[in-house]
Amino acid sequence: MPLVRVPTPLRPYTDGQKDVEVAGETVAGALASLADRYPPIRPHLFDESGALRSFVHVFLGDRDVRDLNGDGTRLESSDRLLIVPSIAGGVSPTRPVDHQSLRMNQAMIIALLGGAYVANGPWLSGVVGLVMLLGSLLGRPGFLPVYQLLRAVRLARPDVYQDHPEPHRFAQLLGGLVLAGATAAFITAHFGLGWILTWAVIALAGINLFGGFCAGCAVYYWLARWRIPGFTQSPPEGVFPGRRPTEHA
Repeated sequence: MPLVRVPTPLRPYTDGQKDVEVAGETVAGALASLADRYPPIRPHLFDESGALRSFVHVFLGDRDVRDLNGDGTRLESSDRLLIVPSIAGGVSPTRPVDHQSLRMNQAMIIALLGGAYVANGPWLSGVVGLVMLLGSLLGRPGFLPVYQLLRAVRLARPDVYQDHPEPHRFAQLLGGLVLAGATAAFITAHFGLGWILTWAVIALAGINLFGGFCAGCAVYYWLARWRIPGFTQSPPEGVFPGRRPTEHA
């Protein structure tokens, strides 16, 4: 049966239960099953007309069901839903983020930039930077298609944490901008500077991949602390800025 992860603020309405098995072949059916089992939670999920409240987001894995088929999204018996209610002030709580896709992105960056240095192919550094910048623009890891392919052939599996996606997009943007600077250095024949900038991105991606610390994410959180417009999120509770979260979704 599908499983619904109930967020902490709503657990008093489910007798303290964190994960609840539900019936239903769709998201709508699963939520209705949850509300039938625990009636006190119903008004916190649905409005008077029975529609899901606008501030309640439901995720299937790491994807908002509104980006899928809405509450008509079909479920498998092994699926898990996560309810994420928005909070006041326009700042969203943590949401599911697949860190496996982030790690795959970092591994691709390291491999390609390292290959560019070994093969003395500065053009490849520019290509990686372009992919990173496009990924930031689209709001996803630049090399996400590689990860999706590996998932399709069952060579990778999700590793989903409660986190904020915005700092990771910002970190990728910073890396892409540094590689844009490296490309400009290569074009103007400043090869030493170009490779220094390229290796800076390799080093930071390696620290993130192997050490679990995202320097770009830490910068994002510091900017948010200084109330810079556009930087609104705070680190997950109990997590040092930039460190990988500890709570799986």
